[in-house]
Amino acid sequence: MRNIAPKDNAELDVVETREWLDSLDYVLQSGGPEKVARLLRELTLHAWENGVRLPFTANTPYINTISADAQALMPGNPDIERRVRSLVRWNALAMVVRANKAEEGIGGHISTFASAATLYEVGFDYFFRGHDKEGTPADVIFFQGHASPGIYARAYLEGRIDETHL
Repeated sequence: MRNIAPKDNAELDVVETREWLDSLDYVLQSGGPEKVARLLRELTLHAWENGVRLPFTANTPYINTISADAQALMPGNPDIERRVRSLVRWNALAMVVRANKAEEGIGGHISTFASAATLYEVGFDYFFRGHDKEGTPADVIFFQGHASPGIYARAYLEGRIDETHL
């Protein structure tokens, strides 16, 4: 193999890249997106088996299969729910601040809850279910201990606020 000057190497990279892209365009046009995806998976596997380590990406091939305009609207009132989440966070913060006056080092509890507050609220509002009048079994949920200020704050506020207070 002959030595390639850096300038020639850069030009060669451009040509090779264009050839690869042209080939991929051909596969896309002749076989469609599924064939391109299969080919890319095979290339990635082949590269991995030959010692090529691609950078980690948290992106996955999974996408929402329902387009945004075809999704059902969430039940309830998003403005009220957002206000309740704010009140719960505020109440949780007040509980932690009060507890920190008695004993230092409780601050991590609020950050744990704050980072997952919306997930908890959506769960409480739409998914977690207790016993109904017919005796349907209730969900059993175990919360991480550091999240307890938020859970207690929500329990305290539940039933004490109605739409007129928001």
